[in-house]
Amino acid sequence: MDAKKAGASLDSLISSFNTRIAELQDLVIARNMYPASSVPDLSAVDAAVKAMELQVQAIKDRLREETEAIPKAKKLIDASLRQQKILQNMYAHVSSHLPQRMNMFDLDTTRCQPEASKQQPDIGSLKPEEPAALPKEKKGRGSPPLWYITSDELDALSSYMKGRLTLEKVNAAINDMATYAEANAHLISAPKKKLAENLWERALELRDIATTEAVKGKHFFLETDIKGPSLKLDNTGKAILTVLRHLGRISETRIGHHRVIILLKPR
Repeated sequence: MDAKKAGASLDSLISSFNTRIAELQDLVIARNMYPASSVPDLSAVDAAVKAMELQVQAIKDRLREETEAIPKAKKLIDASLRQQKILQNMYAHVSSHLPQRMNMFDLDTTRCQPEASKQQPDIGSLKPEEPAALPKEKKGRGSPPLWYITSDELDALSSYMKGRLTLEKVNAAINDMATYAEANAHLISAPKKKLAENLWERALELRDIATTEAVKGKHFFLETDIKGPSLKLDNTGKAILTVLRHLGRISETRIGHHRVIILLKPR
């Protein structure tokens, strides 16, 4: 019985050994069917897939940036519309005074003609009616300067001065300052009969400031005029004023109890 059991165990071991040999043979055949050169091909496919994934991610990032830029573009459009209104008001104002200037030019030319020399008393009687003071009052206060900053100028600032300011915030504040200066220029030039009593007092105060040596002939506004929408008297607004003063867009002076901010023109 012991010999039979030993023979059966030996037969089982031989059968298992033969099965293992057959498996090794199959593996050798499979290795010959798929040589090692196929591994670099799979690596190239993997690299191409990764590159495509990076391109898709870049497209997603670009779309996100464009979406975030939409509110900024709307602000720029609003600022452009405000500036358009300012220019339209200026155009209407200039056109209303153009005929007077033409009439004055005609009067000057008739003085040189012999026929006009016979009517010197009439011409002399017209001299007091010439609006000579109006052009002098308007001199130097046409359109408030809109001297925007560039991205290079903002990037060149030190980090502690620039902080979190963006190009859009600073240039929107420049639009606000031009609006303040334009409103003050209208008050200064407006006749008394067209102003309310409280506005007339303010107009007289602004006229006194406008006649000072530091401000004469320049566009300006007061610190108390700063009420937004983009420029406010908060930390961001103070930082914007510091940047614009450093970049030569504005200068400041104190007249009485007022802090006067003067808009400078491009050099």
